[in-house]
Amino acid sequence: MRNKYIESFEKAQIAEKNVPDFRAGDTVRVAVRIKEGNKERVQNYEGVCIAIRGEGTGKTFNVRKIGANNVGVERIFPLYSDSIEGIEVVRRGRVRRAKLFYLRNLRGKAARIKELRRK
Repeated sequence: MRNKYIESFEKAQIAEKNVPDFRAGDTVRVAVRIKEGNKERVQNYEGVCIAIRGEGTGKTFNVRKIGANNVGVERIFPLYSDSIEGIEVVRRGRVRRAKLFYLRNLRGKAARIKELRRK
C-alpha cells in the first residue's frame, strides 16, 4: 500500500519521459549524459538488455555488452533517470525468459540471440 500523493507524483514524472517499449533480449542503444569536470557530453552504450526490474520511478534495466579484449561489461540504468538522454531499440530479440543472466556464461557465437521476425 503506497501513499496516493507519492503515486501521483511518480505518475507525473513518468509522463514527462518518453521511453520506448523494449524487453529482455532486445539490443538497445542508451545515450548517457556524462559529466567530466565542467564539461558534459553524451556517450552511447549499446548492448543486450538482460533484465528489467522494479516499478514506477524505481524501474531499472541491465544492459550487457562485450567490451575490449572480449570482456563482458554490464551496466544498470534507472529507466527514468535524468542522465539518460534517450533509449533506442536497435533490434528485437526472440527469447523465452524475462531474465537472461545465463548469457554471462556464454561466449562468442553461443551468446547470440535470434532476431524477432514480425509479419
